[in-house]
Amino acid sequence: MSKVRTRYAPSPTGKMHVGNLRSALYEFLIAKHAGGDFMLRIEDTDQERFVEGATEIIYRTMDKAGLAHDEGPDKDGGFGPYVQSERMKTGIYMEHAKELVEKGEAYYCFCEKERLETLKTEIVEGKEIMMYDKRCLSLPKEEVEANLAAGKPFVIRQNIPKEGTTTFHDELYGDITVENAELDDMILIKSDGYPTYNFANVVDDHTMNITHVVRGNEYLSSAPKYQRLYDAFGWESPVYIHLPLITDENHKKLSKRSGHASFEDLLEQGFVTEAIVNFIALLGWSPEENREIFSLEELIQEFDYHRISKSPAVFDMVKLKWMNGEYLKAMEFGKFYAMAEPYLKAAVSKDYDLEKIAAMVKTRIEVFPDIAEHVDFFGQVPEYSISMYAHKKMKTTPESSLEVLRELLPRLEAQEDYSNDALYGLLLNYVKEKGCKNGYVMWPVRTAVSGKQMTPGGATELMEVLGKEESLARLRAAVAKLEQEL
Repeated sequence: MSKVRTRYAPSPTGKMHVGNLRSALYEFLIAKHAGGDFMLRIEDTDQERFVEGATEIIYRTMDKAGLAHDEGPDKDGGFGPYVQSERMKTGIYMEHAKELVEKGEAYYCFCEKERLETLKTEIVEGKEIMMYDKRCLSLPKEEVEANLAAGKPFVIRQNIPKEGTTTFHDELYGDITVENAELDDMILIKSDGYPTYNFANVVDDHTMNITHVVRGNEYLSSAPKYQRLYDAFGWESPVYIHLPLITDENHKKLSKRSGHASFEDLLEQGFVTEAIVNFIALLGWSPEENREIFSLEELIQEFDYHRISKSPAVFDMVKLKWMNGEYLKAMEFGKFYAMAEPYLKAAVSKDYDLEKIAAMVKTRIEVFPDIAEHVDFFGQVPEYSISMYAHKKMKTTPESSLEVLRELLPRLEAQEDYSNDALYGLLLNYVKEKGCKNGYVMWPVRTAVSGKQMTPGGATELMEVLGKEESLARLRAAVAKLEQEL
């Protein structure tokens, strides 16, 4: 069997959609699992949709995701050029289109736009498709040559018979047969001389020795036309793998408005690359063993494309956040702090030890923007109700809390060492003297210095970061608040 060669062939039209990244990831995993080659090819033949800077986004995304290509515009493996507009200059597409014309598998079409607009349309998968009536197929050879000599604008169309059927094989869906009458004579070469996406795709895949073609199942309806091109040229068709649709939580197609449609959207929302790649790998594929956390190397070892599902995959943001949180917990602290620091600086206005705060939140957040809600009280204590001092489990009340805070204040004022260990020891000694549970003391202290029910650290951890002066100021303010409101 020939060496496995896959390709990711994006069009530079903007940010990389999640579906595109999944295709790239699966193509990468299929190649690497089999010890094959993974190629990057830029398909820029649709000049109307070309977006300046989009090619750089493709490179940047692939690099961040760890999907290193073996061949591409920047790595010539002997099958270049790897950019379709550059390949077009070699004449490869027109040459192959003319070969099909000679075989009777394609023909020149000189119909003007006005005539085409009068032709009947059919609804195919919810889209209105114009069905060409093959008028130019019957033009005498002399008339075709005269039109070409006169420079009359033309396109080259695929000649699909109206009788019979076309069958192609997909690794997930099996053999699929369609009636030829349902297929339109699609354009291969446009009037500007550029090949269409569909035609260039087939020519490039064959001439670049691509063995496996992975794409979304929205291309299933085009596959018969691709198959007819392979058959017309007498080429062996590649292994087709059509991936299931990715939907949002409401089972609707992902949209840009949803905020999770592109890789860059997710990075901006504070997700880490490794978690995104891991999560996207599971959008339609399941491993043999029941586990969900995989490094890219582990995915390469485990990935078997036969385990890809045909059912739509749901982009579950709750699950992605959970997975991201698991990656943050396991992350080396130095790397975590470097990524968390901008969020900490934005949320904590005073000059506190941000590394200590980062250590507190590391196991408590799912995405970096969560940091703000966990640490905002370091800036100042928010407004809160004294009912927060009442805690059934701790057996505390506002009244008992006032007593505890009044008794602790002189001890804390006399305390010089405001390290976590020293403060914790002080409070434990008070607990022993009082003959109460730890929470009976810790709860009112933590509430007083934070004004919040949930904090990333315990009472003494917070006081260590706040320091003596700020801790005492907050405790005194809490006593005054309780005295005033009781």
